Amino acid sequence: MKELLQIDLKEIVKARGMKVPGLVLSLIEKIIHQDELNEILRVTFPREGSEFADKVYDHLNLTLEVKGWVNVPQDGRFVFASNHPLGGLDGIGLVKVLGSKYGDENIRVLVNDMLMNVEPLRKVFLPVNKFGAQGREATKIINEAYASDKQIVMFPAGLVSRLHPDGEIRDLQWQKSFVAKAIESDRLIIPIRFEGLNRRRFYRLARWRRRFGIKFNIEQIFLPAEVCASKGKHFRITFLPPVDPAALKAEGKSLPEIAETIRGEIYF
Repeated sequence: MKELLQIDLKEIVKARGMKVPGLVLSLIEKIIHQDELNEILRVTFPREGSEFADKVYDHLNLTLEVKGWVNVPQDGRFVFASNHPLGGLDGIGLVKVLGSKYGDENIRVLVNDMLMNVEPLRKVFLPVNKFGAQGREATKIINEAYASDKQIVMFPAGLVSRLHPDGEIRDLQWQKSFVAKAIESDRLIIPIRFEGLNRRRFYRLARWRRRFGIKFNIEQIFLPAEVCASKGKHFRITFLPPVDPAALKAEGKSLPEIAETIRGEIYF
């Protein structure tokens, strides 16, 4: 029988043999909103995949408008490439929408391997790990997914959107690998524009962290707080017309240029 997953930071630290002062642990529990995250896990249990995603949106009273369905064929094999403004609810929103269209068994979302700890979404996630034996195994699994009939969903920036010098919040440069994999597996790319934002202080924190030369991604710790602070928000997903990366390559464009062209479609 499946057991209810609950986050217990103190137990996690204890299991790893780490010594962290109680006051520090209590502070971290508040920062990550442990109680609120556990409430989400309780009300969504035992749902998985798109059903879990749907219940998360319902619990947080989030509305999700979807535009451009005409650009998403029922048949075919695609790479869905989205901007990444939220770092949590955007991915969950895409699972909710695309899982309901194609079925959870037919979508795979490329994510940081640490997110495989989110058990309700594990069956639709594909872990990205570039190091050692785990990296080789992850590459094998990803290649098998591209060779299959499953739809591939990804965030080519690899990181959450950032605050830029002009005051706008948008993705960093998109990595060219998604273009190469789409061409290799003979897939069209469907760009996705996800409209939604975290609180501005999240993006400011990321900006100051870089200014001080801190390599550790401190802002990631605050993403759960952004999920909990999003209650009642309205998001919009727009599916843009499919792009044929092989045709663009045949025109003489390099892979980075193709990636930048598709990214440009998002930020019209």
